[in-house]
Amino acid sequence: MESGFIYCLLLSGPNPGQSLTPEQVNQWQPADGLLWLHLRYSAADAIAWINNAQLPATETDTLLAEHTRPRALSTADGILMALRGVNLNPNSAPEDMVSMRVFAQPQRIISTCERPLQSVKDIAQQIISSPGSIDSSADFLISLCERLTHRKVELIHNLEDELDNLDEQVSEHNSQTLRSDIAELRKQTVILRRYFSPQRDAFSRLLNDSHLLFNTEHKLRIREINEVLIRVIEDLDAVCDRASVTQEQLQSVQSEQLNKRLYFLSLISAIFLPLGFLTGLLGVNIGGIPGTDSHLAFSLFCAGLFAIIALQMWLFYRFKWL
Repeated sequence: MESGFIYCLLLSGPNPGQSLTPEQVNQWQPADGLLWLHLRYSAADAIAWINNAQLPATETDTLLAEHTRPRALSTADGILMALRGVNLNPNSAPEDMVSMRVFAQPQRIISTCERPLQSVKDIAQQIISSPGSIDSSADFLISLCERLTHRKVELIHNLEDELDNLDEQVSEHNSQTLRSDIAELRKQTVILRRYFSPQRDAFSRLLNDSHLLFNTEHKLRIREINEVLIRVIEDLDAVCDRASVTQEQLQSVQSEQLNKRLYFLSLISAIFLPLGFLTGLLGVNIGGIPGTDSHLAFSLFCAGLFAIIALQMWLFYRFKWL
C-alpha cells in the first residue's frame, strides 16, 4: 500500500534538509529542529498519525477534510490555512485546482493534500538542495504562498494568450469551434474566480494577523503577495470581460454572415419568381397556348426570359439591392 508520508523533512536544527522515516518522525523532538510533514490525507497511515498527533479538533478536521474553502485561521497553537493551487498534473484542467491544508506551529508544520502540487515539490527540492534556506514556519508559509500565487500569474498569462488567439480567429473566420472555445474559456474564468477571491481574503487575514510567527519583514512579503493576487484577480476579471466581448463579436459576425446568405437567397428567389410564373403558365396542358405551331417559339420564349433577368438585374442595381 502506498505510504501517506510524502515529505518528512527537517528545516532547521543540527541536520537541516534531512529526510526522516515515519519511525523517526514518531521519535522527533522540538530540539531536533523544525519538522515539516506533508501527508496524503486519504492514506490510512496518514489519517492514523494525524488522529494521534494530539491536535485540536478544528485542525484535525481541516487537515483530513476532503473539501475545503480557502481561508486562514490564527489559533493559540499556530496558523491554520486552506489554500488552492493550479493543477499542473498531466491530463488535468488547470482550473481543477488542488486543495492543500497547512497547520504551522513554531516547531512543526503539517500539510496535507491528495493530488501532487508543483509548488510543494519546489519547496521540498529547495529544502533538500539548499539546507537552511527555509528555517522557520513563517518562511515556509510565505514561500508556499509566493509559489502558489506565481503559478496563478502564469495561468492568467496563458488565458490572455489563448484569448488573443481566439480574437484573431474571430477576425479571420478560420475556425469552426470558436463558440465552444470561447464558452470553455469563460467557464474557466468563472471557476478560477471562485477560488481566487477567498484566497485573497485569506492572505489579507494573514496580513492583519498579529501572530508571533510573523515579524515586520514577513508581513511586508505577505502584503506584496496579496497585492500580486489582487492584480491576478483584476486580470482574471478583464479576461472574463474580454471573452464576453469576443463572444458578442462572434455572434455579430455569424449573424452578419447568415443575413448575407439569406439576402442572397432572397435575390435568387426574386429573380426566378417571374420566370417560374411564366414557365408554369405556358406549361399548362390546354389549348390556346401561343407558339405551339412555330419552331421559333421556344427560342423566342428563352430570349424573353433572359431579357426579364437582365431587366431585374438592372432594377436591383439601380435600387442598390446588389
